[in-house]
Amino acid sequence: MIKNDEVAEFFAQPVKIATNSDLRDPQRLGHAAAVEHFASDDARAVEQIPVGCGKSGLITLLPFGCADGRVLVIAPNLTIRDQLVGAFDVTKPETCFYIKRKVLDDITNGPWVAVLDATANRGDLDEAHVVVTNIQQLAAGGGRWLEDLPEGFFSLIVVDEGHHNAAPSWQDVFDHFPDAKVISVTATPFRADDQPVEGEMIYAYPIGQAMREGYIKNIQASNVAPSELVFSYKGDERTHTLQEVLQLRENTWFSRGVALAEACNISIVNGSIEWLKHLRQSGHHHQIIAAACSVDHARAIRHLYEERGWNAQEIHSGMPEDQQKTVKNRLRNGELDIIVQVHMLGEGFDHPSLSVAAVFRPYRSLSPYIQFIGRIMRVNLEQTPGHPDNRGIVVSHVGLNIDQHWDDFKHIDEEDQRLVQSWLMSAEQTPASPAEGTRRLLRPDMIVKGELTLDQFLGDQFLDIPDEYLPDRVLDALRAQGIDPAAVGLNREMLALLRDTRMPTEPTGPVAQPVQPQARRQGLQRRLVEQSRTMAMSICKAATLSPVGMKLAARSGTGATNDFQAVIMMVNRAVNGHLGIPTRSRRKLTTPELESVLPQLDAIGDAVQADIMEKVS
Repeated sequence: MIKNDEVAEFFAQPVKIATNSDLRDPQRLGHAAAVEHFASDDARAVEQIPVGCGKSGLITLLPFGCADGRVLVIAPNLTIRDQLVGAFDVTKPETCFYIKRKVLDDITNGPWVAVLDATANRGDLDEAHVVVTNIQQLAAGGGRWLEDLPEGFFSLIVVDEGHHNAAPSWQDVFDHFPDAKVISVTATPFRADDQPVEGEMIYAYPIGQAMREGYIKNIQASNVAPSELVFSYKGDERTHTLQEVLQLRENTWFSRGVALAEACNISIVNGSIEWLKHLRQSGHHHQIIAAACSVDHARAIRHLYEERGWNAQEIHSGMPEDQQKTVKNRLRNGELDIIVQVHMLGEGFDHPSLSVAAVFRPYRSLSPYIQFIGRIMRVNLEQTPGHPDNRGIVVSHVGLNIDQHWDDFKHIDEEDQRLVQSWLMSAEQTPASPAEGTRRLLRPDMIVKGELTLDQFLGDQFLDIPDEYLPDRVLDALRAQGIDPAAVGLNREMLALLRDTRMPTEPTGPVAQPVQPQARRQGLQRRLVEQSRTMAMSICKAATLSPVGMKLAARSGTGATNDFQAVIMMVNRAVNGHLGIPTRSRRKLTTPELESVLPQLDAIGDAVQADIMEKVS
């Protein structure tokens, strides 16, 4: 067992932090701010560090000079927990932050880290300097771990992604260790309920500065905009100019209609592909991450990329864990060009090759928008600001009305935190579940029939780094890595001459991507199958049928073995009837036939649902 005074002595030893050139500014300065704060004040503290700026590294530094005994590190999920364990673990040189950044000369005595999980016991914790866990495990079993640990067991509690600490379980932890110092390290200073993270903000590193230093990618927005958009709303066909679209997009029905419209989705797909091709000219395998409204929407977007010859896959929480893991592995090993997510790949998902964020959904508040943009912030090359591979592009459609969030995102470094809080207080709106007897339609009231797209993007950079500034940044980056530019024959004038050869001219607007007719037909066939199954499940819910039940199956005359199968068979029969084709002949359907039936699925579903309600009433 390691005694508390031995732990305190360990964390009081001299370490290489303040003058360590291998550390980043937010790590050195964040550590110094914490040491200064806790030297005179035990009040809870908060530090704000942007995604990709070394937050995990900072957390490993905080015990030195701040802890008087054991340290508890709480992660929001298992992914981040495991990353933190690797950063602390001195037996793993490939992940240990102390070894990689030359913080400790001697690691033979630790620090020892224990994982508080289902296999841990009290002895593991007694032998550790640092205990890492996730809040769910710590609060599991009615707080069993808290009951077993004395109130003085931890001297410092570090909360990673502190904006999650709104739940009572977090407060139970803080209350159980009343004398422990508490510091939250987060990328956004607001909790899950949009209230400020509890504690005094003692340090914040600006996003703009992180871009200048090359800690995160230089982000820019690139929106496609139609010169005219033709749509029908509840049967009334209208044509609107770009200026009128910019006014109409304030309406939820309009932005949702744009989000689910194939014509608008194609514009975003084409724009994101243009940017992906541009970025890949450097030789790096950049990838796209797309945000969809729903699982069915994600499948539709995936098909649009696939029929243009790109490898895409959707991922969502409804998929089995092993299937999610397979998709993530395909993304990481470069098999995928595009991953389309539905509320997935959030905090802790670290994949720098994601460089294009394609936004296909209308975000109603700033917080989830920033979290999604965070997925493309991590740099591919460290300490090389201005490098072409360290660019992130956010592609969307002006009709989605998300450029308001882009403007807010650009100003998030302003000191007026009350303004930021007002942005986040407009909570993200989740569509309400349909009432019994009704189902969520596949298509909205607004149907976009086509758009004439401008030949240029409407874009904006988060940070404008003039070209003439880049040679200085390159020289500074070389010196930071211990290289004397003059010794290898490099100077500012030479780099200035080379700056125009960094990359070819960037895209000016979306370009229509070629689609093989056969790929289009095959994609539409898959969409018909997928949407029929989606509609069948919605009908089950509306008719209060259990998918594995027999209430409908016994009366439908389909020979189905459960109600879900019966609904699918009835939907398929109705679709075939609408097309005037016999069973098992869909392989012969042509592209025009498929394009004609997909918009009619909601009407077909209404008729099937009415028939089902009559049978089970």
